[in-house]
Amino acid sequence: MLEISNLGVRYGRHQALSGVSVRIDKGEICVILGANGAGKSSLLKAIAGMIKVEPGSGIVMNGQPIAGMKPHRIVEHGIALVPEGRGIFADLTVVENLQLGAFTSRARRGEAEALRRVYELFPRLAERRAQIVRTMSGGEQQMVAIGRALMSQPEILMLDEPSLGLSPMLTKELFRSLVTIAATGVGILLVEQNARQSLKIAERGYLIENGHLIGEGGAQQLMHDPAVINAYLGGGAAIRPAKQPIRLPPPFLLPGKLAAIRRHIGALAARAAAIHAAFVQALRKENPLPSAFIGRYDPASAGDPWAELAKSAPQGPSASWLRVSAEGKQLGEQAAALAKAAAERHTQYVRTRRPRAPSLASAVATATPITRTAAVRGATADAGALARAAAERMAKHVRHQREQRPLPSAFALGWVAQAGAPDTALPGLGHNSASFGIDAEQRSEAIDIPALVARATAALSEHVASRRKSLTVLKFRPGSSAGKTDSDPQ
Repeated sequence: MLEISNLGVRYGRHQALSGVSVRIDKGEICVILGANGAGKSSLLKAIAGMIKVEPGSGIVMNGQPIAGMKPHRIVEHGIALVPEGRGIFADLTVVENLQLGAFTSRARRGEAEALRRVYELFPRLAERRAQIVRTMSGGEQQMVAIGRALMSQPEILMLDEPSLGLSPMLTKELFRSLVTIAATGVGILLVEQNARQSLKIAERGYLIENGHLIGEGGAQQLMHDPAVINAYLGGGAAIRPAKQPIRLPPPFLLPGKLAAIRRHIGALAARAAAIHAAFVQALRKENPLPSAFIGRYDPASAGDPWAELAKSAPQGPSASWLRVSAEGKQLGEQAAALAKAAAERHTQYVRTRRPRAPSLASAVATATPITRTAAVRGATADAGALARAAAERMAKHVRHQREQRPLPSAFALGWVAQAGAPDTALPGLGHNSASFGIDAEQRSEAIDIPALVARATAALSEHVASRRKSLTVLKFRPGSSAGKTDSDPQ
């Protein structure tokens, strides 16, 4: 089928490929693995005739040399390339893009049959044959690009990063389609960033680095090669030595309360740091030594980090602390009962120390009741009578209270309340720190409280008469239901 030998490609002074030899058989999937810039895309472009190869490079298709031919002539020999980025005509429909793939003479005779096979391989393209390609998703556009290459009826199909930008689900669907294409007898040369997935469907593979082939072999052999695993598959557990089991220091009990745990935050942090340090030391002993440590530090010479951890790790709270904590917890649970007992004892003490005053029921019973007048239309004097009666009741209540209780210190030089002379006055009235004098003409006689009440009543009546022009009286009808009233505005 296709044989490449001693292939060389140069971009100016830069040697992109040198001495590369690759072979692809009929119905075979062959994958090219390498880092970015290693020369994988240059290899496919050189085979397709898109870039110039160096003299002495050999590219043979079915026994016929094709090196140096024009790209359209190479397509006539049965080699098709799906470039990176797809290279489709975005403003044309699906069917127009597919038909452009059948421009060669070998493909025109079987264009209808090739189109039918493409639609069977990608049923979504058959559903959207009239859709503009730029309005399709990335996965659907990739299907168009592969279908267009298949329309040329190739014997070798080359794909450059076909899964680039596709979701994992579309990538799996794409690789299943490639297996189906290979089953029809088409050889596939695949350059793919998903090395693990491409090796699963490939028969053989090549490793390329800095423009040189550094290895080749079966796909299963490469998949288990430690160098391939570390370089292209992200490392693998199969090549790592068995890890030493992690051994932690003995556990300890912690208090049940968060506030109690806070007192041991420092010890817990030190314990966690010691465990982390032992874990790092164990990893360094099990893995290859980094170049920065060579000649300076050898983890293998150190002892067992887990054994050292068990000796030096900070311990938790002692059993005596836990016992004290349990007693404190019991006292905390009884705090409410202790507080209640203390409150009851304090109340009993206050009652024994405070003399009991006679009940005010008798004073309230002897008070003159105040009756509401039947009508108060404009009767400002009635308001004064209510105020006067209230003031007299208040004065009587105050006298009664002062007669029953010890004289406060504020009245030591002022008011004297006695059962026989409730209105007796001394030269001054005041509070703890100062007093105000009484007029000389009033020192020998009691204060006339009714007169003061009359003056206040007159002032209040005058104020009410000036501020309120009318009163609204609500009269309830005898026997009427609640809420039914007559309003009589003045």
